[in-house]
Amino acid sequence: MTDRFIFDYIALKEQQNSEFIRYSYYELKIKSNLSDEEIDRFLKVNRDYFENHGYKVYFTNARYKYNGAFQNVQPNELMIAFKE
Repeated sequence: MTDRFIFDYIALKEQQNSEFIRYSYYELKIKSNLSDEEIDRFLKVNRDYFENHGYKVYFTNARYKYNGAFQNVQPNELMIAFKE
């Protein structure tokens, strides 16, 4: 996995919905065929990128408030980020 892959993926996700970003286990592990170490690196880079661009970032099982309602990041979701 290259840095180019990570930043191209970020650009794709922002293009799809710049207000709410979601990465699922299936999307990264199965569809993109990333190893556990690659997923860790991918998520760290994404966390830094999105936090630096005004997003709140949450990982699996975290509790967050979005659109006035409390929710949990689901077990099949590795990371979510949304604009404040």
